[in-house]
Amino acid sequence: MRVADFDFDLPSDRIAQSPPAERDGSRLMVLDRHSGGREHQKFSDIVNLLRGGDVLVMNDSRVIPARLLGRKLESPGRVELLLLEETEAGFWWSMVRPGKRVRPGMRLQFGEPGTGQLVCEVVEKNCDGHILVRWEQPEFFWERLSKIGQIPLPPYIERGEQGASEQDAVRYQTVYGRAAGSVAAPTAGLHFTDGILHSLQAKGVRLCYVTLHVGAGTFLPVKAESLSEHTMHEERYFLGSETAHSLNDARASGRRVIAVGTTSMRVLETVAAQTEGPIQPCTGRTRIFIHPPYRFRIVNGLLTNFHLPRSTLLMLVSAFADPGGLGGRERIQSAYAEAIQEHYRFFSYGDAMFLH
Repeated sequence: MRVADFDFDLPSDRIAQSPPAERDGSRLMVLDRHSGGREHQKFSDIVNLLRGGDVLVMNDSRVIPARLLGRKLESPGRVELLLLEETEAGFWWSMVRPGKRVRPGMRLQFGEPGTGQLVCEVVEKNCDGHILVRWEQPEFFWERLSKIGQIPLPPYIERGEQGASEQDAVRYQTVYGRAAGSVAAPTAGLHFTDGILHSLQAKGVRLCYVTLHVGAGTFLPVKAESLSEHTMHEERYFLGSETAHSLNDARASGRRVIAVGTTSMRVLETVAAQTEGPIQPCTGRTRIFIHPPYRFRIVNGLLTNFHLPRSTLLMLVSAFADPGGLGGRERIQSAYAEAIQEHYRFFSYGDAMFLH
């Protein structure tokens, strides 16, 4: 299939620039994968759509304040740093801009005097232009980062030079996130409130968690013309023993496994592909690229947002709309066209879709 097959026109006013007044105030399109039928509901209706015994799997990764504004120490010039991944204590691969003149040996400083400044040295620069930095006084890194770093927002959420707001710092996190490490939110989870989670538990829905630290690659465009030519970005994941037990129990008893978001889906399908037997607790890195046709091994339902044209996330959703077949692309295109007509809000702060 061609990447262009997953393109569509989206009016700019359909891109949500801010979260709804209430987390669960979003709209919810419900898509039946078997009949193709669609319904328009509220996100809070998810309590009625899930069944007692369902296993709901959420990504508990938290977004870190990975955006840093600073300057070069040895020469004039401002820099912006985006932390990508910690390789060991005090060492981080990062994106920097402007980055052309940033080279190994340079020292960069972030924060103002009195705020607990962060200083790093550029250790290495790779062919992608990413830099490996070593932070001075790494024992104070997280404390100071929490004070001077900003939550990185996707480029389609326009905030100007001031960056993320105080509202973004709260609403661009899930209420259940606990494992710091992402540079983008697992956005399908943003709709959940503590009240909805309590209601689901009271109904008998089993709540489980995986961790996938979302990297900046989630925003990168697919440059290849054919899906077969695309190289997926790599991300770290963790699946614990309690979640493994719940998944194996659901499989054995024929109960549904519902993934909250494409990140949870990628962890579950990565782990399920590694064994023909029971799911085992594990940690690792995944480059799984799910696109039509794809036969899903463990997931029966998907809760997700409305995604960017030509994105790998849209390809995943299209695959899930027709497991093992090629009809999901047209089914999702039709659903998206209706969502645009009905003034649904798209992308990170937008509305949700439940496929079952």
